[in-house]
Amino acid sequence: MELNAASMKLILDFEVGGGEAYYNRFLKSPIWPKGASGVTIGVGYDLGYNTVATIRRDWSPHLSAPTVDRLVTVAGKTGTSARDALGSVRDLVIPWAPAFAVYKGVTIPKFWATTQRAFPGVDELHPNAQGALLSLVFNRGAAMSGPRRTEMRAIRGLVPAKDYAGIAAQIRLMKRLWLGTDIERGMTRRRDAEAALVQASV
Repeated sequence: MELNAASMKLILDFEVGGGEAYYNRFLKSPIWPKGASGVTIGVGYDLGYNTVATIRRDWSPHLSAPTVDRLVTVAGKTGTSARDALGSVRDLVIPWAPAFAVYKGVTIPKFWATTQRAFPGVDELHPNAQGALLSLVFNRGAAMSGPRRTEMRAIRGLVPAKDYAGIAAQIRLMKRLWLGTDIERGMTRRRDAEAALVQASV
């Protein structure tokens, strides 16, 4: 999948502050984005949700072997375990070029495939809606079970009908999940941006 310009901008805005300049200033070293995240590098590449083998496959063509060897030590660690482990890799530097290469060549194809499985019929939507739903899955995953996934299930039913207004409304309803948390502001902004991009499909 080739993201259109609006979708690319949305994801880069929320994952790396818009692109290379912000990345080089604030994100070139590993971070922990709080919550259930793992240690994260590059353009939203969460080491906590990847295996050692996957991290090696994705990053070894772009980074030195010693750097990759250290990154894999935080594989699978999420939440407070990731927070506690961040110090062991925080001094590493991931340049923009390899970060963007992995984003385009690995991350986007991977999450597009996940988005297709989560929302059958997404291929037939306007590119803006495709990008918004990919952003949603990138940020939240594709699970459909449980009370925190009510809106995801609703979206799955709305996609085949190309109900853009309905999809946008469900994305906004998700904001309930982060009320009162320390990531409420960021999650609210992201869901509103995704919903607006879906609505720009019509």
